[in-house]
Amino acid sequence: MKIGKDKVVSLTYELRLENAEGEMVQKVEKDRPFVYLFGVGGLLPAFEASLKDKGEGDSFAFGLTSEEACGPIEDEAVIALDKKIFEVDGKMDEELYKVGQVVPMQNDQGQPIHGVILEIAEETVTMDFNHPLAGKDLHFSGDILEVREATEEELEHGHAH
Repeated sequence: MKIGKDKVVSLTYELRLENAEGEMVQKVEKDRPFVYLFGVGGLLPAFEASLKDKGEGDSFAFGLTSEEACGPIEDEAVIALDKKIFEVDGKMDEELYKVGQVVPMQNDQGQPIHGVILEIAEETVTMDFNHPLAGKDLHFSGDILEVREATEEELEHGHAH
């Protein structure tokens, strides 16, 4: 069976920066494979396009430009926020909030986002809300372990079970 719309795919992969010899970002192995429902929009379109029509037992290796992956670094995603947002009883916990710390927050629609503290000034905290892999080319390599038809329940829920 080939990978295509409404198929559940199980695979292993290595994600590296830039190319096949680049810094390892993530490794998914056989004992805990990545399992997903193909074609529902949950993955990078260029990632899915690179796997389409591959089958069980096939290997893959491909690169994605930063534009195809997580996009470019956006200057407008670096924001100075009022320091009072981070204070409890008028004080900021300096162990919890320090430069380089990743802080879970919410955007203006209430969706969870993560930002990295770049600077703590007297009245503001400057945060970077760019994706950690923004501006970076990525390289994926791995193996297709299984391709199967999605169940009705998986199709209704929009993800693999």
